[in-house]
Amino acid sequence: MTRLVADNFRRVKENIGEAAELSGRRPEDIRLVCVTKFVDTERIRAAINAGGLETGENRAQELVDKYDFFKENGQIVHFIGQLQLNKVKYLIGRADLIQSADRIEAFREIERLADKHGIRQDTLVEVNIGNEPQKGGVAPGELTELLKRVSDMPHVCVKGIMCIPPAAGGETREYFKRMKELFEDIKASGIPGADMELLSMGMSGDYPSAIAEGANMVRVGSAIFGARPMH
Repeated sequence: MTRLVADNFRRVKENIGEAAELSGRRPEDIRLVCVTKFVDTERIRAAINAGGLETGENRAQELVDKYDFFKENGQIVHFIGQLQLNKVKYLIGRADLIQSADRIEAFREIERLADKHGIRQDTLVEVNIGNEPQKGGVAPGELTELLKRVSDMPHVCVKGIMCIPPAAGGETREYFKRMKELFEDIKASGIPGADMELLSMGMSGDYPSAIAEGANMVRVGSAIFGARPMH
């Protein structure tokens, strides 16, 4: 199994390299976050040994449980799951990047706890690019206003935006294109505290398309580790 994980990791990296070059960028310009939800540390270690540098967890408790392992292995740790207010306290000081902040209440809690810990917390804003009622994320039309409200929080640093586009249908690439436009619009607006360095989009089934449309961070799980066990 560990050999398979290593082979999968290398194949994903090759695909990322090809997609990057086709989009006029260098392979090293694209950051790969290995998504490790329900993945045991033996398989995670295989990906790390193959060159994995960044790890993403969907659940706060799982991130806490694996945190020492991640840090012992030099990982940059991401939280990529739906952000519940009562779980923020487990992430501050552990997650190097919280990718899924999506409302002012979440940012206020991040600000409060980051202040308490004496740190500046890097975040992305999750955008509900498909306007799906069952999903988290700020509506595209409300992103600018949210960023303006966050801009005066001294312990929060917004590094960019992320999305999980609708799974049904073949329009994923169109959503990625919209995200890139939104990313560039925000960057041009010069909102204080919104650096717009990272455009995180694309998962196992569509990361080459996301890179083609401008992603510089992709989140890949099953294409590396295989199908997740049911929990």
